[in-house]
Amino acid sequence: MYKAFLVDKKLIGDDPHFLEGCGSCHFGDEKAQVKEKAHKGVVKRPSDDLKTCGKCHEGIAKTYKDALHYTTHGQKHGVSGRFSPKDARTFDEKVFEKSCRSCHASCGDCHVQSPAIGGISSGFLKGHKFVKKDDGKTCALCHGGRVYPEFTGDYGGSADIHYQKGMVCLDCHKGTEFHGTGVPYKTRHEVKERPACTNCHKAGEEKTEKAKTAHTTHKGRLSCYACHSGGAYRNCYDCHLGKGATSKPGIFLGINPRDKKTITTLRLIPTVRDTFKEAGIKMEKFDALPNYWDTATHNIKKRTERTRSCEVCHEEKKDFLTKETLIKNGSKANEGLLYTPKPIKK
Repeated sequence: MYKAFLVDKKLIGDDPHFLEGCGSCHFGDEKAQVKEKAHKGVVKRPSDDLKTCGKCHEGIAKTYKDALHYTTHGQKHGVSGRFSPKDARTFDEKVFEKSCRSCHASCGDCHVQSPAIGGISSGFLKGHKFVKKDDGKTCALCHGGRVYPEFTGDYGGSADIHYQKGMVCLDCHKGTEFHGTGVPYKTRHEVKERPACTNCHKAGEEKTEKAKTAHTTHKGRLSCYACHSGGAYRNCYDCHLGKGATSKPGIFLGINPRDKKTITTLRLIPTVRDTFKEAGIKMEKFDALPNYWDTATHNIKKRTERTRSCEVCHEEKKDFLTKETLIKNGSKANEGLLYTPKPIKK
């Protein structure tokens, strides 16, 4: 028998989710003696309908319907600036609903059974037990292409200092960030409750004068990641061309496209001019958005090349985007992210 069908009898008595029986969530006919009749009308993934969980968790279900993990609106609005009104309608119908929306997470994907990525799931988290959190089996599956292996050091280089100290995703990313606040955000950058380094590392509380001076000098000019990214992180190439994904390690530094006053780490988003050609989308406004976007790297180290020596940026200009290193045939907006550090005054 397929192990996913098994439910530990002890669990039935211990977990309040089973008090009203399997049918309270999965429906079907619990009184039937024949499998075919018992399974008639069974709902395999009951949490796909938020009303199911909302029977008991009304407040969370009410806000989660607008949360980014459920709506996946970040994917939609990440590219919508390239579309004409006609293209936007086509994208919604032919691409977003039939492709991007498959990445949305139901309640059960985080609390019961790991989500299916590419049609493959690792199954129940703990034998159908409802689990409050298990980032290694949930966060890691959806965000395991780039962020999670950077965090754990599995992509290469050392693990993030926070991971080394025993921290997990939910130590920084709190429940309201996942469950939503009732505000229908378009992207994660609109979420006020998202993590920030300075939530824990307060300005002025540095242990050395060198660190205090560096933070004061660069305040408002650099993101924390620009100096404290511990090494190469993953950048995608050809992901949307139907040729299979390829990736390369690297570090890109340049102007933050969302805040032109700040230099930060950038990640390559390889949308090209004919990405959605098969859907009939021309992307006439392709050059309105860059291919490089600000990224919160998850390979933080206290001491890096840049924290040890000012010359790495101001003299060697290491890892800064240049016109020569930009991807070929990319958006014209990419050139607006180029930055050349000024030499240090001596």
